[in-house]
Amino acid sequence: MSNSLILAFESSCDDTSVAIIDTDYKVLVNLISSQPQHLEFGGVLPELASRLHMKNIAYLTDAAIREAKLDISDISAIAVSINPGLIGSLIVGLSFAKGLAWSRNIPLITVNHMLAHIFANFIDHPQIKPPFLALVVSGGHTEMVHFKTMTEFELVGKTLDDAAGETFDKCAKLLGLGFPGGPLIDRLAKTGDPGYVDFPRGLKQKTNFNFSYSGLKTSVLTHLSQMDEADIEQHKPDLAASIQAAIVDPLISKSTRYARTNGINTIVIAGGVAANSELRARLAATAAPYGIDTYYPSLKLCMDNAAMVGAAAIPKLNNQSYAELNVNAFSLKGTKTI
Repeated sequence: MSNSLILAFESSCDDTSVAIIDTDYKVLVNLISSQPQHLEFGGVLPELASRLHMKNIAYLTDAAIREAKLDISDISAIAVSINPGLIGSLIVGLSFAKGLAWSRNIPLITVNHMLAHIFANFIDHPQIKPPFLALVVSGGHTEMVHFKTMTEFELVGKTLDDAAGETFDKCAKLLGLGFPGGPLIDRLAKTGDPGYVDFPRGLKQKTNFNFSYSGLKTSVLTHLSQMDEADIEQHKPDLAASIQAAIVDPLISKSTRYARTNGINTIVIAGGVAANSELRARLAATAAPYGIDTYYPSLKLCMDNAAMVGAAAIPKLNNQSYAELNVNAFSLKGTKTI
C-alpha cells in the first residue's frame, strides 16, 4: 500500500479496541470488545475492567490483522492511548503496545484519549482544516479547545465541576432510568417538553467560556423531591427534555460565541456526548446563520474506539514524533499533547 499503516490500541475505560488505519484516515478495521459485566454494578469497576482488557487485547489484535489481510510487518507505527482514563486499564493497553513495538522494532506513538475523540472527526470528515474549535463533551470532560494548527492548540474553556456526560448519568439515575444516562435521556426527551422545568444554566451571566453543572444536578434533585412518584412517572419525558436542554444550552451558546468572537468558521464536537441528537441538531442550526460549519463523528466513532487513536497519531507519524519505550500512562484529565 502507498499509505503508511498504524496499528492502534484503546483501553482507557471499559472498551478494548484495536484498529488499523492508514495516513489518509481510511479505517481498514476497527474492532471493539465492550464489557457488559459492569452493568449490574451501575458503573465501571476499575479492577474488573483491567482484567477484561488483559483477556481481550491479544485476541483482538490477531483478529484485526487477519481481518485486514495484513501481516505485522506491514505496520509502520503503533499508537496507544496513554491518558486520561482508568490507570489500570491504560497500563494494559500501553504495556501490550510497548511489548509489540519493542519486539518488532516498530515506532511507538502515544496519544491523549480526548485528543483522539477530536480526531475521530477526521475519519468521517478529512476535509476539516484548522483553525477550528473542538467542543469536547464526555462522561469526565467538558472542554473547548482552539486548534490553530493540527498540532498547536489551546484550552479556552472547561467545566469547573461536573462534566456534561457525568451530569446526564447522575440525572438519569435520579429519574430511575439506569446507566449510561446520556442515551436514555436523549431517547426519552424526544417526546418531552424542554420548557416543562426551567432548570438553571451554569455561569449564564459570565463573560468567560467555562461551564458548571453541579447546580443543575442539585436543582434536579430538589425539584424531584417536591414531586410525587406518579407525577414523576407521568412527566418523565418532560423532565428528561428539560434536563437535556439545561445541559446542552450552554454548550451551544458558548461554543458559538467563542467561534464568532475569534473568527473561527468550523466547530467539531467530540466525545461520548457528541452522540446526543439535540446537541448535534441545535448546534448546527445555531451556528449556520453565522457561516460556521459544524462536524461530528458517526455514532459508532463517538464511543471509545481505537480508530480515533490511530487518527490522532497521524500528525505525529508525519512528524516522526515517537515515544520512548520507558513512557508510562497517567490518569490526569484534560486534552494534552502526549
